[in-house]
Amino acid sequence: QVQLVESGGGLVQPGGSLRLSCAASGSIVGFNAMAWYREAPGLQRELVATISRGMSTYYADSVKGRFTISRDNAKNTVYLQMNSLKPEDTAVYYCQAMSVRVYWGQGTQVTVSS
Repeated sequence: QVQLVESGGGLVQPGGSLRLSCAASGSIVGFNAMAWYREAPGLQRELVATISRGMSTYYADSVKGRFTISRDNAKNTVYLQMNSLKPEDTAVYYCQAMSVRVYWGQGTQVTVSS
């Protein structure tokens, strides 16, 4: 059983930056992919970005060019660097790990507001 713990959320002004971290309780090398999702109030959870075991990345159109996903296998951690944040980025951000099973973290709140 792998546990995922997100951190790094908070309140930031529009145009600001945040870096989210997702720390796994065990090795992430075996996971086929790691991903970040977000869920805004009243909306369905949506995929933000993914990174494969081979370091291939995917981004939702809404964050392309502003967000960067990365992974540090030595630290068992996945990151989401978020720049040029907009109010519509406000959501709870969740980390996901995929292998035979799918694991989720508990989420971290990101609020973009002036």
